[in-house]
Amino acid sequence: MVFGQVVIGPPGSGKTTYCNGMSQFLSLVGRKVAVINLDPANDALPYECAINIEDLIKLSDVMSGHSLGPNGGLVYCMDYLEKNIDWLEEKLKPLIEDHYLLFDFPGQVELFFLHSNARSIIYKLIKKLNLRLTAVHLIDAHLCCDPGKYVSALLLSLSTMLHMELPHINVLSKIDLIENYGNLAFNLNFYTDVEDLSYLQRHLDQDPRSAKYRKLTKELCDVIDDFGLVNFTTLDIQDKESVGNLVKLIDKSNGYIFSSIDSSVVEFTEVQEKYMKDDEFVQKTSKTR
Repeated sequence: MVFGQVVIGPPGSGKTTYCNGMSQFLSLVGRKVAVINLDPANDALPYECAINIEDLIKLSDVMSGHSLGPNGGLVYCMDYLEKNIDWLEEKLKPLIEDHYLLFDFPGQVELFFLHSNARSIIYKLIKKLNLRLTAVHLIDAHLCCDPGKYVSALLLSLSTMLHMELPHINVLSKIDLIENYGNLAFNLNFYTDVEDLSYLQRHLDQDPRSAKYRKLTKELCDVIDDFGLVNFTTLDIQDKESVGNLVKLIDKSNGYIFSSIDSSVVEFTEVQEKYMKDDEFVQKTSKTR
């Protein structure tokens, strides 16, 4: 039984920085980590990846060879990877004995709520390699500063959860930078708990740009409320306590804490506190921000 994370989210949400920081943190607490880059557009990796999709297919070659733009090229690459899933399986087999896996996926959001390629790739790996994966969906925290963008982020999160059908954790990333974008209309708990969006609708009604979409906004908010699935946890990738709290949530969601790989949550906490005393983690992650 192998455990890991499927790291997804819109462009700019911090997926690559997350994979870099998370791999360093997990290494510090004693786990052997393998990062798998499945983003063919990511050609400046700050981490050492165990598997790189560019060894199979390059986005630049697809774009030039098939006269496709970046979005069409990424869809083609995912389709090509699905058809050549044996390549990825063979690359993963030496790692699944004792590694924790981090899959760094592209930021093209339609891959995870519209197209089936990415989901098919993940499910084939789960079935054939007996993986236990959690989807970690990153959303840039600055979207909370704009009610309209926040509603869009909620819809994207909900659609992705329903489409992927994996244990799922939504994360407001870059929470340490949120103050740079101005004051929030409500306290942070309102945005993480997603409990009553009627307050947000009243705030949107005061904006003349969104007032004419009042009925549409209400219907969208009602859909989110009716499902009642979306909430967020926050993350500052440079803060070891913040990363540690997220790791605990992920371990609960995919069952890692119940496996024999790690001794117990208590021991994990003790190791985590040990590394809270040094600056190694902060120094490494800050280089990639």
